[in-house]
Amino acid sequence: MVEQTEPVAVTVREFCPGIAPAWDRWLHSQPGATPFHATAWMRAIEKSFDYEPRSIYAQRNGEITGVLPLFLVANWIVGRCLMSSPFADYGGVCAQDEESGDALVERAKEIARAENVDFLELRHRRCKPYPGFIPKTLYVGFSCELGSDPEASLKKLPRDTRYMIRKGEKAGLELRSGVEEQLASFYQLFATNWRRFGTPVFSQRWLKILAEEFSDRIDLKLAYYHGRPVAGVLSLFSGDTLFPHYAGASGDANHLAANNFIYWELMKDAASKGLRRFDFGRSKRGTGAYQFKSSWNMQIETLDYQTFLVRRKEAPNFSPTNPKFEIATRLWSQMPLRATTWLGPKVVRWFP
Repeated sequence: MVEQTEPVAVTVREFCPGIAPAWDRWLHSQPGATPFHATAWMRAIEKSFDYEPRSIYAQRNGEITGVLPLFLVANWIVGRCLMSSPFADYGGVCAQDEESGDALVERAKEIARAENVDFLELRHRRCKPYPGFIPKTLYVGFSCELGSDPEASLKKLPRDTRYMIRKGEKAGLELRSGVEEQLASFYQLFATNWRRFGTPVFSQRWLKILAEEFSDRIDLKLAYYHGRPVAGVLSLFSGDTLFPHYAGASGDANHLAANNFIYWELMKDAASKGLRRFDFGRSKRGTGAYQFKSSWNMQIETLDYQTFLVRRKEAPNFSPTNPKFEIATRLWSQMPLRATTWLGPKVVRWFP
């Protein structure tokens, strides 16, 4: 008679620097991993903002089975909250089995109660609804498979998108790659773009820290028109997926079709390097970014953001689309660029 053994229980532990190599090695094998689950993102957050780390991981038989990057954020706008992950499109639990995921969520709720926060927000990409959590359906994610044949991939795009790509090519745009030598030029485009949308911008130091932490898992491409940068995209890598995370463009980029040009070049370059997926990140429904990404024949899915209330009585809404922020957004877009690049880094930390 075969003796049956009890399954080994999952234990949840606090993150410590010594576990970082094992954490990242485990992530590398997980299909649900993103750059925002990596310790590089966690270290960049700690170096750049005054948020306190509360990250945890699950173990079984001494092996990692799940991770949850988590930060305590406190300011006069959001109040006091736990978030996974600040300034990230995705976050929340990444686990190899349901038991590990459930254990991490339960532990996060315990931490939220012990810290007496207003709420706990988990920015899951795809996840089951957890009891006691309120879904937040404001954002959708865009992604697609990358084909090895550029011409075949191009034919799959809508006709208007193909037209804009060819328009950018005919304009004589030149693509250049390289982080360190192009970061200052990109930041000017980045800051200009964010002011145009009435959004406080990060400091250039934040981008430099990301470049240092992600090292060979970060890419910066700029499109030049007659030697002048007109559009740029800063991307992160995770597994077999490219994540174009930050973008910037000059005032004449749309006229030159520079945005279409640079994203198509990103897709071709990623495919040539053996990457299999292109993750276009999140956008809010009803925005210009949503419309632009929708024109690329992407898979569109509602992101499973979930909020657990502790002290608050209703789910928070700190999005710029909130009518309460409409006037501030409009005024910000009219401020001088020098003022927004000075004030932006001080304000942006209030909206993680």
